[in-house]
Amino acid sequence: MLCRILLADDYPLFRAGMRALLEKQQEYEVVGEAGDGQAAIELASRLKPDIVLLDMSMERMNSVAALKELALRAPRSKVLMLSMHTDTHFVMKCLQLGAHGFLLKTATVLELELALKALRHGGQYLSSAVVPLVVNQAVRQSQEPPARSSQVALTARQLEILRLIARGETTRSIAVGLNLSVKTVEAHRSQIMHRLRIHDIAGLVLFAVREGIIQIND
Repeated sequence: MLCRILLADDYPLFRAGMRALLEKQQEYEVVGEAGDGQAAIELASRLKPDIVLLDMSMERMNSVAALKELALRAPRSKVLMLSMHTDTHFVMKCLQLGAHGFLLKTATVLELELALKALRHGGQYLSSAVVPLVVNQAVRQSQEPPARSSQVALTARQLEILRLIARGETTRSIAVGLNLSVKTVEAHRSQIMHRLRIHDIAGLVLFAVREGIIQIND
């Protein structure tokens, strides 16, 4: 089955290039294009695409407002944010509002393919340049887990380890801090990834941000 994609960017030339790139791959179908945020919401609500490629800077409706509306009107559509810049606060805000990934427009074709594949299979994706920013921001936040953590299908120990991973702690430092062996921490990390169906650190950080396991200042 083809993965249905909606392109939302205010530059027609960028949309044309992205469409041409995607149409070369047999597994993707571009079902619509939007030149501003309001049009993106209306098309997503009607077409119900699998993935929305949403530009960070949109006219008529900014991307934060667009994300909120997409969550209400096209809740099954995965949103991959596109941007030329790495504003840490904005990245974190988008993740909190339900974005499934963040990709820089300077990314390679291979990275775009990896991001789309991750979202298509139920995962998340962060551009490699964004991961350190997210981790550094997480490190500065409170170590106390919020109440929402109880909603996640992980044990208390797994949540504790996930929170430390998302804050940028190494396996060895986690082991020392929790008085566990390195192998035990690695086993917990493997179980966390298996339960969440996430297979990289970037995905774990993104999950922790979106679920409120690490607290992000507004």
